[in-house]
Amino acid sequence: MIKEVCLGTSLAVLIFLTILGYNVVPLLLLGGLGVFLFLMLDRKGLGASSGSNSYAQPVNFTFDDIGGQAPAKQELKEALDFVLHAPKIIEMGIRPLKGILLTGPPGTGKTLLAKAAAAYTNSVFLAASGSEFIEVYAGVGAQRVRQLFKTARERAVREKKGGAIIFIDEIEVLGTKRGTNAGHMEYDQTLNQLLVEMDGLRSNERARLLVIGATNREDMLDSALLRPGRFDRVVSVDLPDKAARCSILRLHCRNKPLGEDVDLDQVARESFGFSGAHLESVTNEAAILALREEQPTISNRHFKEAVDKVMMGEKLDRKPNQDELYRIAVHESGHAVISELLRPGSVSHLTVANRGRALGYMRQIPEDDRYLYTKESLVKQIRVYLAGAVSESIILGARSTGATSDFNQAVQAARQIVTAGLSPLGIVCEEIMSKDMLHQAIQEIVQQQEKEVAGMLDGHLDTLKEISSLLVEQEYISGTTLQERIEQAKLEKQAPLEV
Repeated sequence: MIKEVCLGTSLAVLIFLTILGYNVVPLLLLGGLGVFLFLMLDRKGLGASSGSNSYAQPVNFTFDDIGGQAPAKQELKEALDFVLHAPKIIEMGIRPLKGILLTGPPGTGKTLLAKAAAAYTNSVFLAASGSEFIEVYAGVGAQRVRQLFKTARERAVREKKGGAIIFIDEIEVLGTKRGTNAGHMEYDQTLNQLLVEMDGLRSNERARLLVIGATNREDMLDSALLRPGRFDRVVSVDLPDKAARCSILRLHCRNKPLGEDVDLDQVARESFGFSGAHLESVTNEAAILALREEQPTISNRHFKEAVDKVMMGEKLDRKPNQDELYRIAVHESGHAVISELLRPGSVSHLTVANRGRALGYMRQIPEDDRYLYTKESLVKQIRVYLAGAVSESIILGARSTGATSDFNQAVQAARQIVTAGLSPLGIVCEEIMSKDMLHQAIQEIVQQQEKEVAGMLDGHLDTLKEISSLLVEQEYISGTTLQERIEQAKLEKQAPLEV
């Protein structure tokens, strides 16, 4: 209505000026420039029409399509029931939830949970990223926030839905703590507008709105955004455990032809620390490898190769010379032998193939998903880390720079022993502990385990040399082959000498 009145008034003024004999050409040019600028701003979201679909996304995703994350799904469903049963909630005098914050590492399924929430409540789903609201010009972000909430209400009414879900990914960009961006008030204005919009969510609206935010940096969010009445629930979306990883793998393998030798439970066991996105990539890479080899089905070795690729990167073409290749083989064989002696069956495979920054590697099979470590388990880790460099010293007489990463990991494990009160120093406070005392305690632990590793390898020197030579020839040794060689060497030692 306002647009029509302005257009009619402008046209009447131009006609009147023309009758009086004024040159209206400059005014027409100026008006055309104004219309052009308005259309440009409208395209960027400043003057978007109320029926804009720029944030709307179709929803064809349910909670059943998400593997694992049972606690997060259950907590999210309980919060969404307030939206589904709004009349009963109002009768009980319960204030409906305004916002739900999903926190957790990248790739754990926060966006998928938000889409499933929209399908669960039969709501309109509008998705945006926090970075979409931040611009150089002051006021742009605040206008986009207002437009997003307005669009959500109008779409829900037009499509005759009970409500709308607004999903804001990377909300830490939009909701960062006020005052941290000195000299740039756009961030604070945009956050203030979001706070105002969330405060204005009413339970008696024709369309009920629910804001779902996702972040992996909860520590960056402003405290006003996290208080009850805005984001009422904080749902943690953690990395999946073994059972959840297996469930995720099965979901992603539904449309893939698997070979009879594929054991997804074993793949789930070997992929400790992987997120849902990592596991999807593993299944995809395994299928690509099978296609590259023109195989009709995906076999177990394709999955092993895919886990290595996702974990460490693609194989490289660089080829070390023969001396370096043997040194790498000795190094990795040392890791593998000590790992098998400390925990039989722990080695998945070892290889001297280059991946990423690694010239070779030995991959262990995690014993189980562990979140607490005893001193014994940390000591075993240190021994495995040091075994590569010690084996180089024993067989080749000198170490190389290839053990730098191993030493860093050994020092971190030793530091954990000290700070957890598991060292001879007892319970300590790292903050008031001198650097020299901490360094000395770590060094004593590492040196002691280095001696233990040297003694263990001396007793299996022939096996270490044999595996190193075999690794140079074949480039790859499976954990089964390694175990057979070690067991054979033990039997030969136990066999009585013939007279």
